[in-house]
Amino acid sequence: MAIESIKMPQLGESVTEGTIEKWLVKPGDHVEKYDSLAEVNTDKVTAEVPSSFTGTIKEILVQEGQTVAVGEIVCTMETEGGSSDPEAAPAKEEPANEMPAEGSQKPKSAVKKDRGAAAGRYSPAVLRLSQDHDINLSDVDGTGRDGRITRKDIQAIIDSGEKPQPKQATTESSAQPEVQQSAPAAAPAPTTPAQSTANVPVSPGDIEIPVTGVRRAIANNMLKSKHEAPHAWTMIEVDVTEMVKYRDSLKKEFKQKEGFNLTYFAFFVKAVSQALKEFPMMNSMWAGDKIVQKKDINISIAVATDEALYVPVIQQADEKTIKGIGREITELAGKVRSGKLKSQEMQGGTFTVNNTGSFGSVQSMGIINHPQAAILQVESIVKRPVVMDNGMIGVRDMVNLCLSLDHRVLDGLVAGHFLARVKEILENVSSETTSVY
Repeated sequence: MAIESIKMPQLGESVTEGTIEKWLVKPGDHVEKYDSLAEVNTDKVTAEVPSSFTGTIKEILVQEGQTVAVGEIVCTMETEGGSSDPEAAPAKEEPANEMPAEGSQKPKSAVKKDRGAAAGRYSPAVLRLSQDHDINLSDVDGTGRDGRITRKDIQAIIDSGEKPQPKQATTESSAQPEVQQSAPAAAPAPTTPAQSTANVPVSPGDIEIPVTGVRRAIANNMLKSKHEAPHAWTMIEVDVTEMVKYRDSLKKEFKQKEGFNLTYFAFFVKAVSQALKEFPMMNSMWAGDKIVQKKDINISIAVATDEALYVPVIQQADEKTIKGIGREITELAGKVRSGKLKSQEMQGGTFTVNNTGSFGSVQSMGIINHPQAAILQVESIVKRPVVMDNGMIGVRDMVNLCLSLDHRVLDGLVAGHFLARVKEILENVSSETTSVY
């Protein structure tokens, strides 16, 4: 037998850490290669961690609710093909303050010091939360492995609204060793109203709904986008009367032939991807000291469930036909609602198109999907009286397109030209000029 390590995987391009939401196995369980071991939550996706080996779970090293960096070992397994002698297993990197090896002795006071040091190796999430809410970690009693302070410990303090009392100094603790940290502690950041936890009174009959990992990840990502990106908004009105006629003339035959509905949304995504090719600056991202203009045009689409919002991605949308885009929209939405969406299907998006019109909305301001530079809200198509070019009034199918943009990357000029091009493409869709194949 051999001892193998399972590490926290990287579940997204910019993901640096993940939280173990739930273990699906326990020590002693036999698992096959690719079996799911745990549910992991990041700021981008909730996914299952597959086993890289076939074997038996030996030890679980990370508690549920604990956040660890990508690449950190979360559990170990016994697999076939080597010696089960512990000396044959890869040696763990141990801090100088770790518990002594079996057979050696230490004074009890030293053991207590070691436990304190174990509790002091804080994850980036714990550090960030404590700094945001001005919580002294030395005053917190951890509930994690070896007294480690977890994100849940800090969140419980925040929710209670009461900071922990400073601990009494003792003879043993007066000579505590330096605390080892996974990241250098920064000066406490000022707490903004958006970061603080509201003290909401709860009355009889009120329902308290626990915040799930997915909902918290959505909240953190939206908060990050609003804090970092200076949002600007603009809207344009588009006459899609001919597009509506064309789609309505095709929908019955298309459904019989292809097996899925031809939606208006597919026409909008196609028009946006075509305009992005002509205005590539819209397909960019802010990267601190530079702006990255993305080569591939990968359209993120928002799909909501009763519990959360997911953003799967249509890869290389500019290379696909309206039919191809429509098929992907249908398949991705089906995977979201059946719980079968994979983490890789949510990665690589460069621009987001949100179908807010499906709920009857006629005007909205979307929050940019970080780190993208813009999001386009496609509102509901409604019939309105419109003054025609000949001065007569006619009833037309009209839609509002609402664009949110990161003003660090984009200015009104390029955004205006981009929207005008999308408008031009959509207003020229007809049976004579457009093919869905």
